Amino acid sequence: MQRRQSSETPKQRLQVRSKNQTDLSAWRKGGRVDPEKSVQGHQSPKDQKNDSNQDSLEEALSYFEKVQNHVSLKKDHVLQKHLTTVESIGLQRGLPPEGFDVLLKVALSGKLADTVNTRLMKSLVPASVIPEDSVVSAVSLVCASKCSGNMQLLFIRWLITMFDFIDHKEQLHALYGFFFSFLQDEKMCPYVCHLLYLLTRKESVKPFRIRKLLDLQAKMGMQSHLQALLSLYKLFCPELVTITLPGKTKTYFKNSEGPWKAAINTVRRKNQENTPTFQPLFLGTVQPQSRKRKWNTQLMIPASSTNRTNSEEDRKKNCGDLHSTSESFPVEQLQTFSQLLQNMHRLEFPSQMGSVLTNPLLLHYMNCIKDESIYLRLYYWMGQTLQEECTWCVADNNQYEEEFKGFLETVYKTECFLQEGFPSCEEFLYKSLPLWDGVSCRSQILRLVSWIPLSSFSEMKSHLYDPLAQLFFTSSLYFKCSVLESLKELLQNWLNWHVVHLDSESDSQVHSLNTTLSGLVNTVAELIHFVGWISTIALRLENNTTFLLHFILDFYETVCDMYLRYNLPLLIMPPAGVFYHALLSMDSVNLNQLCYIMYRYRTNLVAAKENELSKKKILQFKFSNQTYQEYNQYIIAMVGCLWTSSVFQTDTHPQGLRMDEELLKKTAVQEFKNSFNIVYHPAMMGYATLFLQQAWPDDTTFNFSLIKGKKWNWYLEYLYAQGLEGLKVFIESSINRVSRTSRSKAENAQV
Repeated sequence: MQRRQSSETPKQRLQVRSKNQTDLSAWRKGGRVDPEKSVQGHQSPKDQKNDSNQDSLEEALSYFEKVQNHVSLKKDHVLQKHLTTVESIGLQRGLPPEGFDVLLKVALSGKLADTVNTRLMKSLVPASVIPEDSVVSAVSLVCASKCSGNMQLLFIRWLITMFDFIDHKEQLHALYGFFFSFLQDEKMCPYVCHLLYLLTRKESVKPFRIRKLLDLQAKMGMQSHLQALLSLYKLFCPELVTITLPGKTKTYFKNSEGPWKAAINTVRRKNQENTPTFQPLFLGTVQPQSRKRKWNTQLMIPASSTNRTNSEEDRKKNCGDLHSTSESFPVEQLQTFSQLLQNMHRLEFPSQMGSVLTNPLLLHYMNCIKDESIYLRLYYWMGQTLQEECTWCVADNNQYEEEFKGFLETVYKTECFLQEGFPSCEEFLYKSLPLWDGVSCRSQILRLVSWIPLSSFSEMKSHLYDPLAQLFFTSSLYFKCSVLESLKELLQNWLNWHVVHLDSESDSQVHSLNTTLSGLVNTVAELIHFVGWISTIALRLENNTTFLLHFILDFYETVCDMYLRYNLPLLIMPPAGVFYHALLSMDSVNLNQLCYIMYRYRTNLVAAKENELSKKKILQFKFSNQTYQEYNQYIIAMVGCLWTSSVFQTDTHPQGLRMDEELLKKTAVQEFKNSFNIVYHPAMMGYATLFLQQAWPDDTTFNFSLIKGKKWNWYLEYLYAQGLEGLKVFIESSINRVSRTSRSKAENAQV
């Protein structure tokens, strides 16, 4: 839909005029036209400079349009002047759409030396869009072999870099066969594969093209660019591509952006400075969006990316015939969920895969239609973008950190929406974490860590655990807590994945499920052991801080319920360095949380033992005796500490609290046996004090020995009323006396 314009509304920047008129006024004004200033003739120095630039550019375009014979750059000062003008304006402000037809024709016509042609091609940076007709005309010149091989290669690289700036793509798709013919040139082959990858549709896949790619692979070996194109062909037509391709294909092409990347960034910054409040509709996007970086230009759906050559009447007809499958449904017309349902099998994804990330309807489509070609395109685009825009992996990218943060945030939200991690993000994290300082984009990186797909332990240890541990031990308390939170979410995402896939498996797939389940159990176990290891060391480094302990216990609150809540036959107890720090914590919240965790461990272990004895489960993973033994040791320590005041005599854990009585007497602590029960425990003394004040308001001696017998039970009820539910369920499940009392009260209430 075109926007109506009047003298009261700003013109869209760089409007394309009629063929016989080249009006650069909108471009000169940086996207604004003020009629009053035009009438009055009052111009600021900046406007005067823009006018001068416009005049110079018009002269340069006129010169290059009329140049006929081979001109020497060194001897012709006019050529030098106009070439410098094009370079200066193109690399600083970008060129208007009208300039591309002239400059592409002269650069690819062979009229000028390659030195001049190369400089012209490297200055072809758009201020807004590139007309498709100009590109098609340029392709015809390449087809006629008017230019040298080096210029042909440079043009293909330019076309790949500027692909998302081209206003239409339909005629380019029609030239697919021409581009394919260039694969026989070994020098151009990697870049042509990249361009074909961007242009490929299902109808592009033909048997003769597959045979040609296989012949090239046999000749050149397993090249990444050939493998990427074959993988895409196989996803579209698996019946035609019968060869086996590696499961983890690194579909990376050679970087084509080198000569233009810096200029694109400069143009975007300059345009935004000139129009701070005006958001141009680049590439026909459906809503305004910042366009400062190349990846950001792909975060919105370009309306022209899937445009057909149909008339407006045909388009309306297609929209009315919802069940027609002969025509694709234009993705820019997709506005509602009902439209998505009605046109599910007629949608064609945009060439700019980045635009999918911010469109919930297209993400719903990806969830419903498991089209692997879409995922492959998205993974490739995302992998390239992450690699090239990472602020700590690429030099001179630090100034774009805020933009990169926004991009990572968008990727994370997409993963949350799809409920799965992207392999390209996993690869990016594995490559970048060893170089990461733990500060740049901290929250975004740790969020992406929580969506890393399941991998083998050896791969995760070297690429994730080792670099993360180095940062963990040398960073702040806040960073340690953030890492623990991220690893907890990673564990939950793996467990949720297991539940979903377990429900979808049939009985006939028991063998394969056993293999998958075994791998999942091993990977999850290694993650838990890793967290236990870094948690133990972190507590020592941070002097057993309560804040850190809270995040550690949060992680184990997920671990203790894996068997019943997530149907995973695995339970791992926290290490002694975590358990005893929590048991002796000065904070009642952590002590209460530990009690709840031990209660859930007991519930899960009892259920596992019952299932093991009944032998009703087909998939039976028996817990080791060591797990039961460690749990029993912890329970004895907790009961002896909180209830029976005998922890120093009964604790049997090798790293426990057992001490000789003679040694305890040397501490000169009175009533040392009661030091950690629910009355004298440092985390509970505040409650005990408040209880004494309420029970004996006139007694100011705070005699804790009064809390015994019946008053002990009153004290318990007081603690439960304060919200210590974890303490309550632990005592009632693990201490027989209270359990019997509670049952008798319940029976009396029923009678």
